[in-house]
Order: sequence, then structure tokens, then C-alpha cells
Amino acid sequence: MLPKTERFKQGARETLADPVIQESMEAVYNGFHTNRQSAGQATEGWDAQRDRGRAIKEHTIANLDYYLEMLTDKVDANGGNVFFAEDTAAATEYILDLARARDVKTVIKSKSMVSEEMSLAHEMEAVGIEAVETDLGEYIIQLAGEAPYHIIAPAIHKSQDQVAEMFAETTGTDPGQTPEELTTTARGMLRETFQRADMSVTGVNFAVAESGSIVLVTNEGNGRMCTSIPRVHVAVMGMEKIVPSMQDLGMMLRILIRSATGQRISSYVTMVNGPRRDEEEDGPEEFHLVIVDNGRMRLLADPNLREALYCLRCGACLNACPVYRKVGGHSYGWVYPGPIGAVVSPVLSGLKQAKDLPFASSLCGACREACPVRIDIPNMLLHLRHQVVEGPREVRSVGRVERLVWKAWRFGNMKPGRFRTGGKIANLLGRPFARGGTFRRVPPPLSGWTRSRDLPLPASTPFRDRFKKRRSRGRG
Repeated sequence: MLPKTERFKQGARETLADPVIQESMEAVYNGFHTNRQSAGQATEGWDAQRDRGRAIKEHTIANLDYYLEMLTDKVDANGGNVFFAEDTAAATEYILDLARARDVKTVIKSKSMVSEEMSLAHEMEAVGIEAVETDLGEYIIQLAGEAPYHIIAPAIHKSQDQVAEMFAETTGTDPGQTPEELTTTARGMLRETFQRADMSVTGVNFAVAESGSIVLVTNEGNGRMCTSIPRVHVAVMGMEKIVPSMQDLGMMLRILIRSATGQRISSYVTMVNGPRRDEEEDGPEEFHLVIVDNGRMRLLADPNLREALYCLRCGACLNACPVYRKVGGHSYGWVYPGPIGAVVSPVLSGLKQAKDLPFASSLCGACREACPVRIDIPNMLLHLRHQVVEGPREVRSVGRVERLVWKAWRFGNMKPGRFRTGGKIANLLGRPFARGGTFRRVPPPLSGWTRSRDLPLPASTPFRDRFKKRRSRGRG
């Protein structure tokens, strides 16, 4: 999908006015967030495990070139192929060329955020290749022609009635089906697709450098089907998804799964070590690992934003965020919503276009508290806000008038005398436009202040002066 990050404010207003989505989003907090809290409390040494997970990511990202080379060598030794893609266009071209060369007609996909960056399903459909999402949430979203709403639960914003009506329109089933019946319908449709698929494309939760293994974490079994049935398996991963060793993998799985869904272990943890060997009963004839940069090197090069590469894509920060729980995933306009999306999307898609995203936060710190590897998201958001306002001209997104207004505000608040004088001037100038002591609407660039609330008229006499006067009267 192409980024539409400039639509954040409009998307947020639309979502806030949608009662169905607002009701559906309650499950984010009451389900995932509370489950994560319970899982953490029930895990002995949970905070120490989070510290260990952070240390693993910090070490790996600091030595990323070393571990990427090790991973490449191991995948090659296992009989697989590795392709490094500078951007999504290069990754897409590689996969499409592979599909054409193997005369692929049908591709099955397991949930992959990087393939969403690539709009891979749409690109395949455009050249006549059938691409079918096999995760139930992703399948629903594909039928709806939408982007995922949540990293873990892509269709969380859809009500049961909406899903049933959509299935009735696309498959001819009864619009009154129960969730169990809907699942059975989807399973029957997907099973036939599994059997005739020529190629699969999956994501990668972790790639183990020392063994060349890729790891998928799922609860539906579709990941296992995708990696064992088609003759060609392509795994797509962001370059940050590496862990050094199997021992490190055990730790990362423990904190990822508990943080994502609150489970001790997911239903399926699938490990792939290249193409099928002669003694194995199933598995692909070919295995390809596509490692994608697509702006991640910019994050790596910036010491203020490098922590974003520690992200496990568990969704815990989304579930904890009071802003995300109200404005929803589509408001962010790209693949990655929520607090981590407000950091990653501006860097990967362009800060000038995504200037509103760093401000889509109350900076309450709930995201940092929920993160299994303690990523300091609020600090990174502050850094991006500074770039929006005071950064280089090519990325700065605040107009000259707004900058002048805030510089004047800062100047007036630097000293008590200026503050008092500024308040009196603002009171005198504002009286003709105020109604009942408040402004109902002010012009840009401050118009946002009065879009949903009234702005009080500055007091003619500062509180400090009134307080002194009241104290002197009391003594008298």
C-alpha cells in the first residue's frame, strides 16, 4: 500500500465518529493489554527477561553487518538463496521474476508486515498471479480491500455482522453465520487454495544467524501449511529481524508471545532451515530469503532513532496507547500504526509527508512501559517533533507563520515581566473577539486549539498579582 500518512487528522476524526470501530477497539485494551499484564505477572523474573531481550537486540543491531553475513552464509550452506533488497521495488521485482520463471499461477501468503510495505499481493494480482492471504484476519482484510488495522489482529475493527455480510457478498454464504461457521467457511475455501498453490510468501518473526533458520509464530497453522506444501517458499524479512543464536531465540520467543497475546507459547512455532532434504517428507523444493532495507539503514544511522530497530512487532505499544485505542490503525495511513508506527513510518515514508504522526501521542509513557524490550518511544517521538519544527529545511514541515508564533510565545514566557506584559496585551487585543471570556474559534496556525474546545481569554491581571492582593486583604 502507498503511504497516506498525511491523512492522519482526517482519518482520526472519521474513526472517532464511527461507533462500530470504537466498540470494537475496546477489545484491544480489555483483551490483549490485560492478557499481557497477566502473563508478565505470572512469569518469574519477567523484568529481568525483558532486560535480557533488550540486551540481545542492542548487541545484534550494533553488529548487524556481522550477523547478516553469518545468516547469509548459513542459508547458502543449507541450500537456500538470499537476496538483499535496497527497497520494496527491488524486493517485489525479485519475487515477481521468480514467480514468472517458475510459471507460478497461485501464491499463498502468511502474515507479513514487510510484504504489506511492498503491497506484494496487489503487485502480484496486477501481473495475473493469484495471491491469497491465509491468516484469517488478513483474509478478511483482503476481501474487504483494506489494510491491516493492527499488527497482531488485522481485522479487529470489523464486527461479526460486518464480516458475515462480507462473506455473504463474496462467497454466497448465509449472512447470519456465527463466528464458528464463518471460520469453517474460510477454512474450506483456503484449504483448496493451499492444495493448488505453487509458491508461498511468508514473513519472518526471527532469523537465527548461527543456523540460518527462519522462525514463524502463528496460532492458526497457516504458517506451517505455507512452509510445507508449495514447491517454492519465499520468506521476506526486515534486516533487523536477526537474533545471534538458538539460545537467544528462546528468550525472544518468550517475551514476544507473552507481550503479543498473553500466551505462554503460541499454537505454532515453525522453524525453516532451507529447502526439503531427501529424507524429509514435506517442504519446498526451493527456499528464498529476501532481506529488505527500505529505509532501515536510515534508522540504524541515527543514534536517536536506532532503538526503533529493536521492535519485535508484538503490538503491545498499540494496545497500551490511549491515542491508538481511539483513532485506530487506518488513521496512521501506512503499514505500521500506533506509537512505534509514529516513529517508523515518518522515517520510512518521509517525515515531511508524515509530520502529524510524531504528535499523535500524549507522551504518557504507556508504550515504553508495555514494550518487551523497553524501547524509549516517547523520546524518539520528541526527537522527530524537533525535526518537524527545527530540523533541516528539506524535512521541516512547520510553516513560517507558525514558527514565528511559537518563537514569540517562547520569548514571552522566558521571563516573568515579559509574561505579565504579554498577558495584558493578549487580553486587550482579544477582548473584541472573545464571547463570554472565551474564543470559540481562532485563525490558523492556532485553529486546532478551538476545533473541539473553547480557548479562554488571557487574564488581564496575572494570578500572582491577584493572589498577592488577596493575601494582603486577609492580613488587613
